[in-house]
Amino acid sequence: MGWKVKLGEVSFWYADIGLPYRRAPLSGDTSADVAIIGAGYTGLWAAYYLKRANPGLDVLVIEKDFAGFGASGRNGGWLTGGFAWNQARYLQSSSEHAVRAMVEAMNGTVDEVIRVAEAEGIDADIRRTEELMVATRPAQVDRLRAEVAHRRHWGEEDRVFEMGAADLADRIRIPGALGAMVVTNVARVQPAKLVRGLAALVERIGVRLVEGTTVTGYEKGLVSTDRGTVRAPVILRCTEGFTAGLPGRKREWLPLNSAQIATEPLPESVWAEIGWSGHEIVGDFANAYCYCQRTREGRITVGARGVPYRFGSNLDTNGAPDAETIHRLTAILRQHFPAAHAARIDHAWCGVLGVPRDWCATVGLDPATGLGWAGGYVGVGVSTSNLAGRTLADLALGRDTDLVHLPWVNRRVREWEPEPFRWLGVTGMYALLNAADRLEARPGAGPSRLARLGNLLTGRG
Repeated sequence: MGWKVKLGEVSFWYADIGLPYRRAPLSGDTSADVAIIGAGYTGLWAAYYLKRANPGLDVLVIEKDFAGFGASGRNGGWLTGGFAWNQARYLQSSSEHAVRAMVEAMNGTVDEVIRVAEAEGIDADIRRTEELMVATRPAQVDRLRAEVAHRRHWGEEDRVFEMGAADLADRIRIPGALGAMVVTNVARVQPAKLVRGLAALVERIGVRLVEGTTVTGYEKGLVSTDRGTVRAPVILRCTEGFTAGLPGRKREWLPLNSAQIATEPLPESVWAEIGWSGHEIVGDFANAYCYCQRTREGRITVGARGVPYRFGSNLDTNGAPDAETIHRLTAILRQHFPAAHAARIDHAWCGVLGVPRDWCATVGLDPATGLGWAGGYVGVGVSTSNLAGRTLADLALGRDTDLVHLPWVNRRVREWEPEPFRWLGVTGMYALLNAADRLEARPGAGPSRLARLGNLLTGRG
């Protein structure tokens, strides 16, 4: 690699627009009607809907670094309105009506995010498009068809369908592509622009937002920080992948690492070979999948798991990935987009997402303590966080709405195992998924049982 790659510095998305100014920290003891821990998408959406519902409410958002420092400013920019691939699993114990209500609510997040952005003047490079999940091996075609059938069964008949190889090639030319799952009514976003816009918006409507303030503990009615205490009858924890950094929360949600690269802007001659004029968000059905987008200025971003998990639920340093991860992502870029094989990699970064023990997102609030939470999005947080924020607002206000009766509300799962079992399980799972992909790449190979074994190892399947 003959060029210097910019590493970390939070993410490419901030290199694109510049790091935000730092707001003042908490200036001593205070009180609020609602205290929110974490200024990512979830916390900011919750603050927004709380203030829109009750403008007189005193809402305080407490952030350790700066608003959007975590996954909200580092993700792949997929606004999909859908669950992670196995999220509907826990809904199957609910009535069909409840399941369909959940699916409908999630699907509606795309329109809702775009509605707010347009109404409130947030420019986040939002572009309505479609999602293309591509299969390049026969085993991946099997998974594609199973996923299409699964999602159509639970109420997405008008939104999800299978596309053949020829029609796919008219959209985007990926070598060896055998077809794709198409999901309509999705959008591509510049995630840092969205979270920066949300942070400015909530301040504009009267939310107090403090940064550089570390929460050292919280309990009924009280948040303790390194800058003072906050007394509030309602406290909402919106820390997603950073939850493990809170006292006593090390095993609640596992911080799973994901990494991305961004190319230089590509010339029109390269785009003529690739196609992709519809700016669809693109992924694949490999067991160790990837996720890509074509950016506003004509770059390709490619994301996938790097070093998936750091021992002891430790976090990255300012989003800097390792060299092997960059190599792996560059190989995916060249495999799927060979026309861009000579493109310079301008930036590489990583971040964590929150993973509950059953890999299913939750939102809830205990009325007895006033303590609420939301997260565990398993990689689809851009849209899920909006639904979570709306639901948290309704729960905090004591509203009896359709949202507070959805099946993911107040659902609790057991904790992750202590180390070294946590590290061994996740590392073993991804080793098996990668091995399964190698086996499935052989001529005539069907789905590998190693993938199922890997998923079962950590409760993912």
